[in-house]
Amino acid sequence: MKAMPAEVLMAHYENCFKAHGRTPKGVDWPNSADLEKRFEIMLGVLPPGRQSLSLLDLGCGPGLLVDHLDRTGRLRDIAYHGIDLSEPMLASAREHWPGLDFQKRDVLLNPLPTASIDYAILNGVLTERRSIPLPEMKEYAIELLSHVFDAAREGIAFNVMSKVVDWERDDLFHWGFDEMVSAVSKALSRHVVIRADYGLYEYTVYVYRQPRI
Repeated sequence: MKAMPAEVLMAHYENCFKAHGRTPKGVDWPNSADLEKRFEIMLGVLPPGRQSLSLLDLGCGPGLLVDHLDRTGRLRDIAYHGIDLSEPMLASAREHWPGLDFQKRDVLLNPLPTASIDYAILNGVLTERRSIPLPEMKEYAIELLSHVFDAAREGIAFNVMSKVVDWERDDLFHWGFDEMVSAVSKALSRHVVIRADYGLYEYTVYVYRQPRI
């Protein structure tokens, strides 16, 4: 039986976690500096200075974003919810942050309620492709993003690998700007911001329900 995209990706990340534990390499990021940079860019989708908002961390892994929110003093202002498919990673997240909401859920099979959270981020959920054929990965990306956007009252952020690189890796998901914007605008919203200014071989996308300016 053919493995579904989510299963392929989860197996890869669980192997990383088994080898490296609750570290950046344990979620297949090369170092802590790059991961912290990604977290800051992801959180840029949130309105500056706003307090008391709800945030979904889809693909939360062992809860490393919570560590970052706590270090930067923002955790107290955010109603955090983490979702992942990996029981070992969720167990680690619950151990480190026992007072927070972490749940195992496949949002394609068990969709979140419509407009149930303010914002959602998907950090690293769509950067890997592994053995998934590219057309199938694109379909999976749009289906997943559509489900998450339905649950978000205000907006979402996600990252993918850029095609503006010297060379592409077959195991990563490189998605061109034009193709991505066309797909996202048709399926989600045309209020899109692309962040490709932070020095990594990826880019981050903010998708909002309403114009921001």
